[in-house]
Amino acid sequence: MHEHALTAIESIAAAPRETYRHIQLDRLTPVIGAEVCGVNLSDGVSKEQFAEIHRAFLENHVLVFRNQKLTKDQQKEFARQFGTLRALPLSDIDGDDPEIVLIRAGKKSRFVAGEVWHTDGTADPAPSHSSMLYMHETPELGCGGDTLFANMHLAYEMLSPMMKEFLLGLTAVHDGAVPWKGFTPPKGLPKTEHPIVAKHPETGKPMLFVNSGFTTHIPNLSEEESDAILKMLFQLVEREQALNCRIRWEPGTLVLWDNRCTQHRAVWDYYPYSRFGERVTVLGTQPAAAEPHLIMNEMELAD
Repeated sequence: MHEHALTAIESIAAAPRETYRHIQLDRLTPVIGAEVCGVNLSDGVSKEQFAEIHRAFLENHVLVFRNQKLTKDQQKEFARQFGTLRALPLSDIDGDDPEIVLIRAGKKSRFVAGEVWHTDGTADPAPSHSSMLYMHETPELGCGGDTLFANMHLAYEMLSPMMKEFLLGLTAVHDGAVPWKGFTPPKGLPKTEHPIVAKHPETGKPMLFVNSGFTTHIPNLSEEESDAILKMLFQLVEREQALNCRIRWEPGTLVLWDNRCTQHRAVWDYYPYSRFGERVTVLGTQPAAAEPHLIMNEMELAD
């Protein structure tokens, strides 16, 4: 890795963190992901526990809760503490609950959603705040079906100062038809322009906000320039394993991720076996551009 990347990793890994009194937290990597212990979500969480879970969520971006036994209502009750749940028309989903999306793949599957690095729903004007996937069944052979997550705050910080400055103020188009390439897409899929460097709405930290799952082009640049810049940014996420944590699923595992500052990729390495889970999504807000003067001040302090 180049010097900018190493410095960025060291800065995040060494950032001071408060201790936790009401939950136990085991970090998965120095820069993303943590396992929360000592919490039984089916019993509900206390005000003090939720305050620490929320802090851990903002600090680690991906939280893993093992050995949970949840009903649909209990999963939704926990998710609602983060915000309003997204409800989809029943005609657009499997199952009979508009707030729960079934994530299922098996021997009859010919493709699975999420095999490329992506952030959920960035073609929407207001992409989601977070998602929460509760796994019921994992591949019968006992392995496979992991999910990778990447820290997009770190992805931005890995760039050179000149590239960071160049990207500020640029926007990119996100198109809901991209995952349908080779198929006939449904009508009315969204297409939205978002800042390439967005500001996290709660922490204010800058993050890279483009992904190969939905982002098509940078309208401020020529086609050749746009393709080159996006290819470089997509490859950064694919190449730099230091951005990632890897979640190995077990039945009863619930994973909560911050959709605003992460990307993820489902690993479909378990065919012809099956995997099944239920996902709920918390509604989010329209991404705002990072503020150049704040970022430049941070760069000056780092120098």
